[in-house]
Amino acid sequence: MENRIDILRDYIDEILLNMSDPFERRCAYLHLYGVSQCCAFIALKRGENAELATMAGMLHDLYTYKYSDSKNHAKKGAVLARDILEELQLTTASETELICSAIHNHSSKGGSFSGFDEVLIDADVMQHALHDITKPVIEKEKARFGKLVKEFGLKA
Repeated sequence: MENRIDILRDYIDEILLNMSDPFERRCAYLHLYGVSQCCAFIALKRGENAELATMAGMLHDLYTYKYSDSKNHAKKGAVLARDILEELQLTTASETELICSAIHNHSSKGGSFSGFDEVLIDADVMQHALHDITKPVIEKEKARFGKLVKEFGLKA
């Protein structure tokens, strides 16, 4: 039997495979899978639920890629994530709430949220910063990335 992450990835892959622009499709795969893996890493370090964090990472920007629309994507993405999780019946109501809260808040890089929400926010920042290490970290993510560098003992 497939695990929940594999079921969700298969569902998301079908959406991404239907993207007509190959560059955007590549970006979507790199970002969603990258954030998902960063979520697992950070969640394991912080004692949060790594399986649910991985799922949140896979779903967090799906709205943007599916609809080519980034306006209010965190809020709209949380709604889409809830619809998908309910359709696939992958999570309990409380797990769905946890994942959707993180997605709803993931664009608020300057805020302070629950430990689980912070995993997704930090994973998003980490993936942005590490995607191309030859480029500087974007201004709105510098402070948060600096904290991650210290937390993980990196030399950046």
